[in-house]
Amino acid sequence: MTKFTLSIVASAAVLLAACGKKEEAPATAAATPAPAAAPAAPAPGGEAIVVKIGHVGPTSGTGAHLGKDNEMGARMAIDDLNAKGVTIGGQKVKFELLAEDDASDPKQGTAAAQKLVDAKVQGVIGHLNSGTTIPASQLYNAAGIPQISPSATNPKYTRQGYNTAFRVVADDVHLGGTLGRYAVSELKGKTIAIIDDRTAYGQGLADEFDKAVKAAGGTPLERQFTTDKATDFTAILTAIKAKKPDVVFFGGMDAVAGPMMRQMKQLGVNAKFMGGDGICTGELPKLAGGAMADGQVVCAEAGGVEGEQKAAMEAFREKFKAKFGVDVQLYAPYVYDAVNVMVVSMEKAGSPDPAKYLPELHKADYNGVTGHIAFDDKGDIKNGALTLYTYKDGKREQIAVVR
Repeated sequence: MTKFTLSIVASAAVLLAACGKKEEAPATAAATPAPAAAPAAPAPGGEAIVVKIGHVGPTSGTGAHLGKDNEMGARMAIDDLNAKGVTIGGQKVKFELLAEDDASDPKQGTAAAQKLVDAKVQGVIGHLNSGTTIPASQLYNAAGIPQISPSATNPKYTRQGYNTAFRVVADDVHLGGTLGRYAVSELKGKTIAIIDDRTAYGQGLADEFDKAVKAAGGTPLERQFTTDKATDFTAILTAIKAKKPDVVFFGGMDAVAGPMMRQMKQLGVNAKFMGGDGICTGELPKLAGGAMADGQVVCAEAGGVEGEQKAAMEAFREKFKAKFGVDVQLYAPYVYDAVNVMVVSMEKAGSPDPAKYLPELHKADYNGVTGHIAFDDKGDIKNGALTLYTYKDGKREQIAVVR
C-alpha cells in the first residue's frame, strides 16, 4: 500500500438519523463547476493549516450499520494520516472530518451537501446511496468541490458531465450484468423473478440484471415492486410462488432482503436468492433470522481483491476491528482509500485548493487496500472488480473475483 505524507486530524462528528434509498431528482446543474470552496488559509507562525473534508452517509435507521461503517472508514483514514505529520506545499496540515447524515433521503442529502458547501469543505467522500449521491453531486459540482463516492453504483452519477464526480467501485451495468449472466449460466435459472425497491439503486440494478438475464437466454417474470421500508411481502411472494421460479432477485438493501427471505421460507418459495452489494453484508444472516440455507444466496460486492492484495485487505479488517470493536460491514475499505486518494492528489498538487488538486485527482494512480485506483474520463474506476459471494454457516464465503 502506498505511503502518504499527509497529516490529518479528525474532529468528532454527529451521527444523525435514518436510512433507506429513495429515487433521486433529475440532474440540472451545469457540467462546468464554478469554484466556491475556499482554499485553506495559511496559518501564522508555522501552525498547521486546517483542511476540511466532508463525509455523508446514513448513520441511523435500518441502514445505519452501513452508514456508520463508511464513516468509520473515513475516521480511520484520517487518524492514520494524522499520525504521519505531513505537509502540503511546504505547510503543515491538519484535516477536520465534517460528517453528515443524509438519511438515504434525497432531500436530506441535498441539505447535507449544502451544509458542507457552506462550510467550504475542500472535498467530499460520499454519499453511500445512489439516490442521495446523484442530486448532491449537482451542488458539489456547482461549488467546484471534488466528490468521491465509495459505494454509489447507479451509472447516472458519473454520466452527468460533472468533472468533480468520482467513484471507486464498479457501477450497476457491470454489477447487474454479471449477476444476470451468473443466474442463467451457473445457477441454471430458467424462470427468474425480479423484485426491486423502487430506489435509484434498487431499480437501476434490477434493470441491468433483467437485461443480462434476457441476453443469456433466461426468462424474467413480470417485475414485482416493494419499497425500501416495507416489511410485508406476502402479496408479491404469493404471486411469485405460483410461477415456480428457480431464482428470486432483489434489487435493494439487506434490511429488506432479510425479512423477505424469512417470508419466502414461510410461504414455501424454494428458490435461489440473488442481489447486489446492498444485500451482500455480514448482517444479512441475522436479518434473515435463520431462513437462509447454505448456498442459497448469491450476491456481488462492487469491488474485490485477489492474490497478494488479499493480505492488505485482511490487515485492514483486523486493524479496523481493533480500533472500533466491530467488523467491517461492507465499504469501509473503499472509504479509506477514497480519503487517501483525495489527499495524495492534494499533496501532488501542492495545495488543498479544489481547483488546483482536481486535475491531479483525474490523473490518480494509487494502490490502496482495495487495489489499484485510476479513473476514466467520466470519473469511474478503471477495470473495476466485482466479488461474488455466497453464505455458509451464516458467514460470507467468496466465490470469485470478476473483472
